Parts: sequence; structure tokens; C-alpha cells
Amino acid sequence: MPVRIAVMTVSDTRDPSDDESGDILAKRIQDAGHVLAARTLLRDDRDAIAAQLKTWIADKGIDAVISTGGTGLTGRDVTVEAFRPLFEKEIDGFSVVFHQISYEKIGTSTLQSRACAGVAGGTYLFALPGSPGAVKDGWDGILKWQLDIRHRPCNFVEIMPRLEEHKR
Repeated sequence: MPVRIAVMTVSDTRDPSDDESGDILAKRIQDAGHVLAARTLLRDDRDAIAAQLKTWIADKGIDAVISTGGTGLTGRDVTVEAFRPLFEKEIDGFSVVFHQISYEKIGTSTLQSRACAGVAGGTYLFALPGSPGAVKDGWDGILKWQLDIRHRPCNFVEIMPRLEEHKR
């Protein structure tokens, strides 16, 4: 079952011609049979990131948003600050599992990532770090499986119709 996914790269140093992490993510999404519903590259600007997220959350043609970049600890890293206020529910385990996978590859350096995920307006929101390795870890280790309706014992896709049942 194809999921319609928007990709957001957050970077002050990249442009569309050298967005390796965004390219990796877009390719993996399409290779898995999903739809790349939208793609953008934004600077590290909390208000601009939040505005784009709100637009995509309101778009019924987008089921999930995956961002790459801006999850670190420096002063310009504001992706998490843009995402979290929009969450109706945070997916706490996403960060935990991301760090487990990352720890096996980069050890304690994983502590510098604030990868997070949540749900808003019936849309899944995932914020991954900006490195190509982190994008691969997040997709290959978590999202590839959770966005596949065939994954058992459970997955994000099978509960998509119920994400907004509290509003009915």
C-alpha cells in the first residue's frame, strides 16, 4: 500500500544540487513503492519549517513527512523546536530505536541527535538528522518497516485511518 510522503531537507549549507541526504531518502521512498508527494529544502528557520509542516499536515494528499537535518545541538538546529509544538502525540519509541540503531554504528556520538517523531492532523512527522548515514539508519532500520502495511506484528500504515478518530 503506497504511502504519500513529503521530504523536507533543513540546511543552511545545502541546495538542491548537493542535497545527498534528501536524494537518498527520496530514492528509498520511491524504491519501496511509496509516492514522493512533495519535496523542499529550507534554511534552519523555525517559523519557515513550522509553516511548511502545517501546510503539509493540512494536505490530505500527504500521509507522512520525513525531514532530514537540524536535529543537532548547535544554535542553528531548530527542526525539533519546529516539530514538537505541532505534535498531537509524540512517538517516543522512534527516538529510542533510532538511537539504538545509531549507537551500533557511531557509538556515543548518537547523543548529539535529537531525532523525533509524532502525529499531527492524521499525518506522521519524522525528523531525522542530516547526515547520509543517519538517513539510511532511520529509513532502513525503522521507517522502511513501519511504513509497510505487510510488516508484522504491527505497523504505522494499518492505524492511519484511526489517527483522527478522536475528532469524530
